[in-house]
Amino acid sequence: MKRNKEKKEIVVIMPAYNAEKTLAKTYKAIPKNIINEIILVDDGSHDKTVSIAKKLKIKTYIHPQNRGYGGNQKTSYMLALNEGAQIIIMIHPDYQYDATLITELIRPIQDKHFDIMLGSRIRTRREALKGGMPLYKYIANRFLTTIENIILGQNHSEYHTGFRAYNRKVLLKLPFHKFSDDFVFDQEFLISAVYSGFKIDEIPVPTRYFPEASSINFKRSVKYGLETLFALLKYILASLNIYKSNIFSKN
Repeated sequence: MKRNKEKKEIVVIMPAYNAEKTLAKTYKAIPKNIINEIILVDDGSHDKTVSIAKKLKIKTYIHPQNRGYGGNQKTSYMLALNEGAQIIIMIHPDYQYDATLITELIRPIQDKHFDIMLGSRIRTRREALKGGMPLYKYIANRFLTTIENIILGQNHSEYHTGFRAYNRKVLLKLPFHKFSDDFVFDQEFLISAVYSGFKIDEIPVPTRYFPEASSINFKRSVKYGLETLFALLKYILASLNIYKSNIFSKN
């Protein structure tokens, strides 16, 4: 893939799938004064996501067939790197996250204090539930996050957010093309990042759950939880020099 000659410092990527009802609101909330490019990758939507994206003049790429949430991000990050992005922001186009907070999200990366920033919806239980997060999702989120903190030696309030920012060097080093094409991609990314020594921090963001926002069902949530625990097992084995999974290999 040829690199764009015009360097785009800050790029937002939006992995989209059937986001016609929320895309415009998410896009309008993005602070355009600090963003050099917005890229949407549509993962085989069956609605008007692509036509709405084009009306909004968003740079849009289309997967003819659904490649999965992780597969969508792989394409998105390659496109952002090709644009010359130094900071890449990933936000779900489902309006579940407050895009107006992008400035605060990326500032620690710009100041070279951290390599990865997360937008956490879990500041307090009351705020999360008041924002519409289903109780079972809150409990599962807290359970997995607690285990991840213990095993990874971190202290984050949430690992399961769809609002993140990365320094370019993170994407260049991590073998993200070897991560899962499914939802556990996000967890393999962070677990691999911790293994590679990248510094991660977070800012609080409001919790916004509503009917139009994307959300995986209970069955998929259970699968995601089990796959997250398996990824943590891979981290333990790699840390003990017993077995090194390809998610920890060099890019």
